[in-house]
Amino acid sequence: MAKMIEGLRWKPLWVTHLGCIKGCLEYLDFPVSSAWLFGATGHAFIINMHEVVCPSGPTAWKTEMLFKLGKNIGYNAEGISSLKSHGDFETKQKDAWEHAKLTLDHDIPCYGWELEMPEYYVVYGYDEVGYYYSGPQCDVGKGPKAWKELGDTKIGCLEMYAVQKGKPADDATTIREAFTFVWEHARSPEKWIFPKYRAGLSGYDLWIRALEKSKADGFGVAFNAAVWDECRHYAVHFLEEAKERLGGALGPLFDEAQEHYETVSRNLKRVAETFPFHAYDKVHITEEQRVGVAINCLIKAREAEAAGLATLEKILKKLQ
Repeated sequence: MAKMIEGLRWKPLWVTHLGCIKGCLEYLDFPVSSAWLFGATGHAFIINMHEVVCPSGPTAWKTEMLFKLGKNIGYNAEGISSLKSHGDFETKQKDAWEHAKLTLDHDIPCYGWELEMPEYYVVYGYDEVGYYYSGPQCDVGKGPKAWKELGDTKIGCLEMYAVQKGKPADDATTIREAFTFVWEHARSPEKWIFPKYRAGLSGYDLWIRALEKSKADGFGVAFNAAVWDECRHYAVHFLEEAKERLGGALGPLFDEAQEHYETVSRNLKRVAETFPFHAYDKVHITEEQRVGVAINCLIKAREAEAAGLATLEKILKKLQ
């Protein structure tokens, strides 16, 4: 009993959830740019920040809207999810295992949470023991991961999804619904975030304050900077693509939004360079000059983000 899908691997991205979806879509020969994937799901424009800049920020939020907005792009991601604290957890583990085997047997790609570290991984195969997967620290592939171990971690979260082609929405609907989510996420974060986290401009405030008061986790600063820098990079390119697709009277507003998010991206990139993830050193967070550079850049990024969100609202009103 075994099945391996050649050519199914994740796309290395800091946002591993989208990196897995991108890898699945590439296997399905579904052409979508990374920028459109980031922007149409709204992920390019959000931020989620813990009060001490915990590295969990990029993943520890209620992400169900990504599944709904993904349908606008033209794919469906459906499967099994549960928590270790639930009474039916062992049943859900078996359901996830059977779901993955069935879909892989039909050459349908899968992805799941925390097959190794607390990130998402593409599942490209299985044998009698468990899952074979590709993701952070195992791009080429690794396995087997015993199926009874899935979700049996300190975090205790089980997720396993299959990705299939669907019918895309029109561009105006895709952009309108993405910006609606982005605006809501920024303004009404209690619907999307957990205690001790903040979203939108409040997320920047929390990040800045943690650095100013020497409460920020150094590793978390490096990781968050890398993730949110990637997001705003694709925000800029999504706005370019959206202008190409819709154009017309909305062109100047897309240009205006792009200018603001270029400023955000430029400053978050500087933070990521100041606290380099791949050259992480615990002493970085204790260096006043380094921290000062990051604070200054985050203040500028926040100002530009506020202006960018206001422009997205203008676009949204035009699309309604």
